[in-house]
Amino acid sequence: MEKLSLILWRERELLELLSYKLEVERLVLASGRTRWLINATREIEDILATIRETEVLRSVAADEAAAELGLSHDPSLAALAAAAPDPWGSLLLEHRDAFVAAAREIAQLSEDNQGLLTAGFRSARATLLGIVGSGPEGYTPDGAAVVGTARPGLVDRAL
Repeated sequence: MEKLSLILWRERELLELLSYKLEVERLVLASGRTRWLINATREIEDILATIRETEVLRSVAADEAAAELGLSHDPSLAALAAAAPDPWGSLLLEHRDAFVAAAREIAQLSEDNQGLLTAGFRSARATLLGIVGSGPEGYTPDGAAVVGTARPGLVDRAL
């Protein structure tokens, strides 16, 4: 049980770090300083890879704990908590509650970041279309581009 608890603490730390990095990414997106976006995204990808590795360790430790408690393979934290003696049962429930809260926070941050990315893309697209004129407005069912009428554009090339 101790091994499982240590791995769960590590996972919680990683999820907290992921929340922080998503917040950093949100701030970068909101500031419009996309120069740092690749770094923020790479850091998030690195943390996600570490979380995936830790999940494998957690799964092995959970199976070992389940075997000690006479439970079946691949138990949930709630099932482990229900079968574990105190203080392990209450500690496992605390981990479970922390994971649920972290998952909600991460989902919200990811959704916010996706919204900022979409807004940035639309803004950049509108700006480019304003400079170069009309582009494809959509596509037909057979894949052909639907192009609107060209608008006259005025670009000060002396800039």
